[in-house]
Amino acid sequence: MTSHDSFADGGIRDPFDTVRRALWIGGGQWAGKSTVARLLAVRYGVTAYHYDYHDARGHNDRRIARRVALGEPATEPDPDAVWVHSSPEEMAAETLAGFPGRFEWALDDLRALVSGHPIIAEGWGLRPELVAPVIDSPRRMVVMVPTPEFRRHQVRELPRAASLGHRVSDPVRAQANRLARDRLVAEDAVRAARRLGIRVIEVDGSRGAAAVAELVADHFGPYLPPEHREA
Repeated sequence: MTSHDSFADGGIRDPFDTVRRALWIGGGQWAGKSTVARLLAVRYGVTAYHYDYHDARGHNDRRIARRVALGEPATEPDPDAVWVHSSPEEMAAETLAGFPGRFEWALDDLRALVSGHPIIAEGWGLRPELVAPVIDSPRRMVVMVPTPEFRRHQVRELPRAASLGHRVSDPVRAQANRLARDRLVAEDAVRAARRLGIRVIEVDGSRGAAAVAELVADHFGPYLPPEHREA
């Protein structure tokens, strides 16, 4: 792992020390990462950066430009080709291969932020092997993953988890492929985290969101400011 010296290039790469002071929540889809980050933001007055929101919106122009630079069509691939006719293993491999480039875009977002407190960055694309080189301690990161039972619960209870967001010829198969891909990607995050000494929290639904947020807050304790109190 590197220290702040890795960004000591004239203040260009991390001009406000935001990346150096960031706290990271990575892991699997549907583990409650966004909810935990939001609870901690309110409790401690810190700023939450939601990777999924930026990745799906603010980074889209970059994604298109990258496809064009690689000689690929500028338009999105056919949804059936992605979700119905690809195996979960193929989908997971493609997702994992795309994370490093997308992580650089997230770092650009974070470097542009100025805050008197740490930024809590959360999202499934914030992979342990990508975050490790920019943190000075594994305690600056936690990986949250749902158990299989809790993932199924989330799909039943969360409309956005149950909706693919694309029109496909076989929605049942597409959703099954998606969930299998999510499991494989989450398992990869767990393996990387354990290899790097980063804490893994398995979310099984036995604790409420507030209790899970308490666990994460305790883990981040040395870096969090005092609790934010309303006047």
